[in-house]
Amino acid sequence: MTAAAPTGAQYHLRHAGPDGVVEAVVTEVAAGIRELRVAGFDLTEPFPVTSLPPGADGIVLVPWPNRVAGAVWDLDGKRQQLDVSEPKYGNASHGLLRFSPYRVVDQTESSIEQQATVHPQHGWPFTLETRVHHELVDDGVRVTHTITNRSGVRAPFAVGAHPYLRAGDTPAEDLVVTLDAATAFTVDEHKIPDGTVPVEGTPYDLRSGQRAGDADLDTAYRDVAPDEHGVRRTTLHGPEGDGVELWQDESFPYVQVFTSREFPRGDGTGLAVAVEPMTAPANALNSGEGLRWLEPDETWTGTWGIRRVWS
Repeated sequence: MTAAAPTGAQYHLRHAGPDGVVEAVVTEVAAGIRELRVAGFDLTEPFPVTSLPPGADGIVLVPWPNRVAGAVWDLDGKRQQLDVSEPKYGNASHGLLRFSPYRVVDQTESSIEQQATVHPQHGWPFTLETRVHHELVDDGVRVTHTITNRSGVRAPFAVGAHPYLRAGDTPAEDLVVTLDAATAFTVDEHKIPDGTVPVEGTPYDLRSGQRAGDADLDTAYRDVAPDEHGVRRTTLHGPEGDGVELWQDESFPYVQVFTSREFPRGDGTGLAVAVEPMTAPANALNSGEGLRWLEPDETWTGTWGIRRVWS
């Protein structure tokens, strides 16, 4: 008997673009991206079908990204106790659908839309219908999130995603990370934001690019400069100039950059770089920063994507 994949069904997408075939594997569990490449050039860190997503590789984070301090928050004066899903720091981490299956509601050769419901549970008295639409385009993937409040009262939420970016075969250490963000969040010993600082003169400054191998980041940013269309961009490029870009529309004003030294590499671990689009920073259920509220049956939509860039 063949063991089922830990990430459930595997949906193989394909799009014939002008610069080569775009391919992706999207998973049933957590609506994650397990593989993404353009003309054989990897844009994300792939992981085996036999594995859970290492370091939350590629998954959707809802109804909050990152962490809730102490797994506790306050709702109209009443303490809400979430399950502790990050015992090391005592927090609730990466939302409530990290290990949940999504169901397919629409699929073509080059796209898939999946739906999952966040049901009421410990510390979460709301019902949210969530949809994730992955669509391959000529240079990568476009991801659209839709959240609808199916509760009888207004409900809070935030959304994020957790891809680890890759630029073909360039070693992660040699990638240059560039992000035009003016402000970084500082964190306490539990990785909960405790303030912000201007990036000028700090190790958090990515505006002119920083070599990933020299960086030590698990850092959220705000005040990210948008282009004329309101799009914010983070790029990783190798010594020859070829690279990858994560873009996010105005619905995602925050981004987290994480240089993990614990990503599986062969028989050991090594560096990988996560770039996480977020609608709110960590602990938004407590701080309120970036937190959105939906009235009953109200819907929100936001979009981000990953694309190949050429020198």
